[in-house]
Order: sequence, then C-alpha cells, then structure tokens
Amino acid sequence: MSPLWLVLAAIAVWALVRLGRQGERAGRGHWRITATLFSAVMIGGGVLAVSRGSWLFGAGLIGAGLWLTIASRQRAVAPRAEGMTDSEARSLLGVSADATKAEINAAWKRLMARAHPDQGGTQGLATRLNAARDYLLKR
Repeated sequence: MSPLWLVLAAIAVWALVRLGRQGERAGRGHWRITATLFSAVMIGGGVLAVSRGSWLFGAGLIGAGLWLTIASRQRAVAPRAEGMTDSEARSLLGVSADATKAEINAAWKRLMARAHPDQGGTQGLATRLNAARDYLLKR
C-alpha cells in the first residue's frame, strides 16, 4: 500500500470524525457538512496532484481545503454584558426598575424557555438574555 493511499484514508477518517461532531441547528450543520466534504475532496485532490508532480496546483488545492476547513469552524462572537445599559437589560427581560432578584430570574426563565437554541430560538438571543440577567443581578 502506497503512502498516498494512507494519506487519503487519513483524510477520509478525519472527515468522518468531524462530521460526527456536528451538534448545531440544521441550517448551520448542513453548511459545515458540505464544507467538510468539499475540504476533504480538495485536500485529497491536492495530495494526489502533489504525488503526481503538479506541485503548484496541489499546494493550491491543499491550501484551499485547509482554508475552507478553518472558515467553516469559525463561530460568531457572543455579545457581552459590558456594553449593556441598565435600561437595555430591563427592557430585554421586561422587568421594572424596582424588580427583585426573584422577578429577574422568573422573567429570564420564562423568556429563555422560548429563546433557547434547543427550543427553536437563536444562540444570539439566548446569550443576550443571559447577559441581561447577569448584568441586573450583579448590580
């Protein structure tokens, strides 16, 4: 068995392991699965091209495959509570200015039941709700 086949088998195993770690919503997961398959094909084609003497084309394919791998794994940065004002946090949770800790937690729990990504909400909104609750409770 030539080293080329070992490299191609390692790329296939890497792609399968990476596909098994997909744990996101369907829309984003489909993009990552497609990107994984394309990057595995590009890296495999690049290795094949390099083994046949086409160094420039092979290096380009390998570079593009690695870039696609990295680009498909980047996630958006979550907003932080540092830039949140008191009125923004209160309006997001829907509590009054004199709300107690129990009222803040109850409002957060009620909203989080609908905004959590596992319940059909978005990760961004859930993060903002968490930041608002943390901001109000730390005051």
